[in-house]
Amino acid sequence: MGIPLSQALVVGAYVVRQHLRGRKRYPLVLMLEPLFRCNLACAGCGKIDYPDKILDQRLPVADCMQAIDECGAPVVVLAGGEPLLHKELPEIVVGALAKGKYITVCTNALLMEKKLGQYQPHSRFNWSVHLDGDKEMHDRSVCKTGVYDRAVAAIKSAKARGFRVNINCTLFSNAEPERVAKFFDSVVSLGIDGITLSPGYAYERAPDQQHFLNRTRTKQLFRDIFRSEGKPRWPIFQSRLFLDFLAGNQTYHCTPWGNPTRTVFGWQRPCYLLGEGYAKTFKELMEDTDWDRYGTGNYEKCADCMVHSGFEASAVMDAVKKPWKAAKVALAGIKTDGPMAPDIPLDRQRPAEYVFTRHVEEKLVEIRKAEARTQEVVAAE
Repeated sequence: MGIPLSQALVVGAYVVRQHLRGRKRYPLVLMLEPLFRCNLACAGCGKIDYPDKILDQRLPVADCMQAIDECGAPVVVLAGGEPLLHKELPEIVVGALAKGKYITVCTNALLMEKKLGQYQPHSRFNWSVHLDGDKEMHDRSVCKTGVYDRAVAAIKSAKARGFRVNINCTLFSNAEPERVAKFFDSVVSLGIDGITLSPGYAYERAPDQQHFLNRTRTKQLFRDIFRSEGKPRWPIFQSRLFLDFLAGNQTYHCTPWGNPTRTVFGWQRPCYLLGEGYAKTFKELMEDTDWDRYGTGNYEKCADCMVHSGFEASAVMDAVKKPWKAAKVALAGIKTDGPMAPDIPLDRQRPAEYVFTRHVEEKLVEIRKAEARTQEVVAAE
């Protein structure tokens, strides 16, 4: 099944409109992170390494609705942290659906069964459950025993209630292709609606720095996995050209503006994975960011990235410009042997900059000032 036909048509029509208007850069998916707090501490995650005062911050509903309106993307992904820790998440989902958006809530599923009753099935609403492989693989990835079983139980409960449910799977250098293929077969048997795939991004602050993939190993891994795909095909919730890119058959530059990210810090520059700065508005993000400073071949931190948040939009835009390429891959399948497409040279990339500490300190100052103002108001009353 993968991407529903209705969603593919809506997104495709949106992309065509942007091209007809002559827009060079435009968003496809809004990555909305209403909090950083999580109830897991995964070895490959670099999203939650913040002081408690920042982890305690939440984007209110009004700010989330404003971000959706500012951005205008047809798809909204609610991520984090763990979004289900946000008490107003049901209201955010309802508000986004009322605006006609396709909504995905990413979750590790530890709270999913408990909170299913706060949500209603909808053709444009989708759960995306984090599963990085079979029971042993996933529990090792999230550094906690029993998480896989709870996630599978939540998936079954959600499907029984009529929800659309995907799984999102991040793969690292220790992934075994045949084992991953068997895992995909097993989750398909659960009745899931889609699978989202991604190689792990080398977050500079992730606890485990040993198992991130470089581009060559990523391409070979996905070739080996796709070689094991049976019939019917797995319901992968991504474009076939992006999957062809993962297998080393396409050369793409990333489009970080395709998945703009709004967090408690503001609009994150340049992308979902890198927090190198923050804009106050979406317009400022799009117009004032020096996009040419980032991406594979331009910036050291981007050298090995092949993550969907940077390249899915590139593949979608390519499919709209050259639909025959997408048709060829859809009909012939993904090539899993032979020469790979040429890679982007890295000899002119600028060195990495490390700005995390500065951004954290600036946010903490902002929080302390807000707390002081609140205390002054309370004292005056």
